[in-house]
Amino acid sequence: MPQESLGFFTPLMKNNNLISEKLAQAAQICDEFDVDMWLILVRETSMISDPILPFIADIDVTWLSAFVIERNGRLTAIVGHFDAENIPPDYTNVITYHQSLSEPLLQFLTEANPQSIGINYSENDVSADGLSHGLYRKLVGFLEGTPFVERLTTAEKMVAALRGRKSPAEVALIKKAIKTTEMLFDEVEAFAKPGMTQKQISDFVHGRIDEMGLGYAWPKPFNPIVTCGPHSPIGHAAPGDVVLERGHLLHLDLGVQEEGYCSDLQRMWYVLDEGETAVPIDVERAFHIVYGALKAGESRLKPGTPGWEVDEAAREFVVDNGFSEYMHAFGHLLGRAAHDGATVLGPRWERYAGICDRAVEVGNVFTLELHVVVPNRGIMSLEEDVLVTDDGIQYLSTPQTAMRLIDA
Repeated sequence: MPQESLGFFTPLMKNNNLISEKLAQAAQICDEFDVDMWLILVRETSMISDPILPFIADIDVTWLSAFVIERNGRLTAIVGHFDAENIPPDYTNVITYHQSLSEPLLQFLTEANPQSIGINYSENDVSADGLSHGLYRKLVGFLEGTPFVERLTTAEKMVAALRGRKSPAEVALIKKAIKTTEMLFDEVEAFAKPGMTQKQISDFVHGRIDEMGLGYAWPKPFNPIVTCGPHSPIGHAAPGDVVLERGHLLHLDLGVQEEGYCSDLQRMWYVLDEGETAVPIDVERAFHIVYGALKAGESRLKPGTPGWEVDEAAREFVVDNGFSEYMHAFGHLLGRAAHDGATVLGPRWERYAGICDRAVEVGNVFTLELHVVVPNRGIMSLEEDVLVTDDGIQYLSTPQTAMRLIDA
């Protein structure tokens, strides 16, 4: 789905192997960025939860709690005594309190004496901005009169690295969600007929997802996005009563959440008109422009390339071929959320400041997506999910390389 929408996140099922994998990675990231200690401060997580918490603990806590990752690999949890039982076994140093977090936290910091402490705030990356302003003020109050106040620094780049560098186990789970989504597209193709409304098609997809006991990569009322012909709103509108007609395009933007990881794909169909046996020229051309733009962007998607350069290649292809530029990013990271934070393959607009300049890294999983409008037919939009490798990309989805057809 386009980057303008907020990713929807639900806690993933317990997977201790994944947590262990990400915690080991987090310690390495601290060392890489020359940060002695990463402090994740949370409270009443059923109300407000730091987006990084599922990567380093995947639990809810009720009392004010501190999860600490050190560059030497030591893992510490300072939690209320009622929350202690749920702490993952990776945290070999569990400190409990009854009345106040401040005393054990200060004692711990004094003994460890970190010269730099990463905390989760960011002006640009929502996934790295998990420390609320109120909780930040509380932390500063705890540290008042100590040298540690001056040693606090943003963990923005560390969050980006931890979320963005997918492990093999994470990639396998993303591929599983993608495979399920592709199966659902096949089922939609068999189900959809002229005369059906957007909502009827969406309800069919909801029924299948619910039957399988899966989650939604973004909120259910807007997932899937179903666009029937030229009269459907373009964007994040909920499916309505617009009818699928012959000679029009059908577009679906769909993502499921399976075992805690998400897919995010878009597929296109043409509804054959009376007497037609093939896709008309205007539709065929639009498809190949969109497909060609994806390939143009793909050619620039390599480790070390800033996100805006990838977007630029795709955007120029669209405009050079006579279509208006798409008014969103070319791609976003995918993982435990549909929009997984950090690097965006987007233009240098204020909207993407600080995240479109980030360099692509090995292990990133991106969507590649854009659309054009076909007059009197509807939106033409494709989206694929890819893994960045040492020298390019690997498709995790099976690319749509030709228009799919729907007949009566």
